[in-house]
Amino acid sequence: MAAFWGILLGGLTVLAGSGLALGAALGLTGFLLLQFVAGGSTFVAVDAVWNVFNSFTLSAIPLFIMLGEIMLRSGVSERIYSALSPLFRRIAGGLLHTNIAVCTLFGAVSGSSLSTAAAVGSVAYPEMTARGYDRSMVVASLAGGGTLGLLIPPSLSLLIYGALTETSIGRLFMAGIVPGLLIAFLFMVYIFLRCLAAPALAPRDGEATPPLRILFSLLSLWPFLLLIVAIMGSIVLGIATPTEAAGIGVLATIVVGRLWGSLTMRTLVVSVYSSILLYASIAFVVMGATILAQAVSLIGVPQAILETVRAFDLGPLTVLFLVVLVYLVLGCFFDGLSLMIMTLPIVFPLMTGLGFHPIWLGVVITIMIEIGQVTPPVGLNLSVLVSVTKEEVTLGSAALATMPYWLLLLLGVALLTAMPQLALYLPEALM
Repeated sequence: MAAFWGILLGGLTVLAGSGLALGAALGLTGFLLLQFVAGGSTFVAVDAVWNVFNSFTLSAIPLFIMLGEIMLRSGVSERIYSALSPLFRRIAGGLLHTNIAVCTLFGAVSGSSLSTAAAVGSVAYPEMTARGYDRSMVVASLAGGGTLGLLIPPSLSLLIYGALTETSIGRLFMAGIVPGLLIAFLFMVYIFLRCLAAPALAPRDGEATPPLRILFSLLSLWPFLLLIVAIMGSIVLGIATPTEAAGIGVLATIVVGRLWGSLTMRTLVVSVYSSILLYASIAFVVMGATILAQAVSLIGVPQAILETVRAFDLGPLTVLFLVVLVYLVLGCFFDGLSLMIMTLPIVFPLMTGLGFHPIWLGVVITIMIEIGQVTPPVGLNLSVLVSVTKEEVTLGSAALATMPYWLLLLLGVALLTAMPQLALYLPEALM
């Protein structure tokens, strides 16, 4: 086992530290383990990679990426923002609540934290700064709200988790709904209390909005809500698999983007091209992680760790605490999806072996990688939004302002640990 840990840690440190792509670093480390620790069993890596990429389930990933990219460039986010804005203008926090609500809705089709933050941020930031909102507070709400794109189904992280662990993706999607809405609610409560204590952060809109206008604004969202129903409804009702639902979603997004948004043939081509590039980068990491996972499984590392945990009598909650701590530390240096793919070969068998439900675990790991999205120095949501502000808000200021959202995400993990049914009720009731 000493040889395993030496090659694993040494290989990843040297290869990743040399500037090599993460997928290559993972794959080469896996080959080294197969060659020198697993008795030259490098041939099994080819079969493992083929089986993963030949999976019908995994083919949903490029489709959901394409759906998010089309949505990002079609101008639909502007329509959603305009429709929801009147609902929150008179509440303490005003349009900051709109940011969370729009991110929640946008996450219900995009599946990506980054796309959600970028799409909503590009619309919200100019308008809110013009109205006198505190810039750091605006960026923090967008960064925190953007993380919901990874949890609210359809979710890329839950999709990849399900494909790599052979867990029902439909049940994972259902499991993400209640925790996602709960965390969105916690974000809104924080904004309300913070702006109640310091009204200057979010100037109140003195103009009263007639209830009828608010109602008509909400009703104007019907094309977008129809899109959500087309994707999630077909999965929940068993009409379509997640892959088929993703295909339906792409077609429906093109129609909605053209008729309700500002989608053109040129933006559609750009969206498809961007989707191909993004999927290629994710697929490369998946390939490398698959080789490493095969090596880890063949050597029997998860079982050895599990036996060690049992020998020391640490208990499931102590191990969960240590796993959360590892994700918090690694989240500072790796983007969320790469971190999840890299750690699943050890974390999944370890945690399920201790009795944690695989569906529940998928939701918890997704929340942990959401925290990584708002943790510097990598913190992709922060980096994207700092770019949206044209660096009017520095990365340090954005990170500091986002800290409460970071803590609320951790509170979400604590609540799920205390009440697992928050994640498990809908999958058990509906599927």
